Amino acid sequence: MQAAEDNTTDAATRAAGSSFYAAMRILPREQRQAMFEIYAFCRLVDDIADSDLPRPERIERLAKWRVDIDAVYNGKPPSSLTELAQAVRQFSLAKDDFLAVIDGMEMDAREDIRAPDFMTLDLYCDRVASAVGRLSVRVFGMPEDDGKQLAKHLGRALQLTNILRDVDEDADVGRLYLPREALIEAKIETTDPHAALASPALATACNIVVKRAQRHFAEAEKIMVRSPRRAVRAPRIMGEVYRRILDGMLMRGWAPPRERVRVPKTQLAWILLRYALV
Repeated sequence: MQAAEDNTTDAATRAAGSSFYAAMRILPREQRQAMFEIYAFCRLVDDIADSDLPRPERIERLAKWRVDIDAVYNGKPPSSLTELAQAVRQFSLAKDDFLAVIDGMEMDAREDIRAPDFMTLDLYCDRVASAVGRLSVRVFGMPEDDGKQLAKHLGRALQLTNILRDVDEDADVGRLYLPREALIEAKIETTDPHAALASPALATACNIVVKRAQRHFAEAEKIMVRSPRRAVRAPRIMGEVYRRILDGMLMRGWAPPRERVRVPKTQLAWILLRYALV
C-alpha cells in the first residue's frame, strides 16, 4: 500500500501542473510554498482517484492518506509530509478540509459519477474544490467569514467550469458530471456519457450549468471587491482566467467537435500584471 510515501517529488514541481500555478507564483515565499504543498497533496490524491488501479486498491490508498493526515495533525508526519505539516502549523489549516478533499476523491474512486443530482454535484464541488479553497484562503490571510464564503463560491465556479471544459475527456473514462436535472430539462434521457454528449439538446443542459457557475462567480466577485487587495490577488487571477474559459466555451458553443478552450498566453500575462502588482 502506498500513498504519501510516494511523494518524493518537490511540491513546486507537482503544483506546476496545476491551472493555478501562475497565481501561486505571485505570492510571498512562505505563502507560495504553503500553496505548493496544498496543491501537491491535491494532485497526489487526485492521481489515485483517476488511476487505472482496481477500485478497492484506490480506496485503500486514499484510506492511507487519511492515516497520514492524522499523523500530520498528531505531530508525527511522514518524512514526505514535513513541509505540509509546517504549512498546517503556520497557517492553521483545518484537518477537516484535507479530509473533505479525500472524501471527494473517494466519490470518483468508488464509481464513475454519471448525471448526479444537483445536491450530489454540489457536495462533490464542495469537497474537491471549495475545501481546497478553504485551505487556500487561510494561506492568503483572509478574514474567516469572507474567506469561507469566497471558498464556497469561487470553488464551485471553478469546478463547474472544469466540468464543462472536460465533458469529452470525462466521457472517455465513463464519467458524466452534468446534473440529472439539467439533462431532464433538456429532455436528454440517457446517462451514458457519450450518448448524452451527442444529443442535439446538449447546449440546453450545459447552459444550465453555465448559469450556476456565473452566479457563483458573481458572488465571489462581491466578496473580493470588499476584501484587502493583497489577500485576494491569487483568487482574482484564478477567477479571471476561469471566467474567460467559461466565456470562451459560450462563444464556441457545445456542438462537436468541441475544441478545448484555453486562455492565450498574452491574456494570461495581462491578467497576472493586472493583479500581481498590488
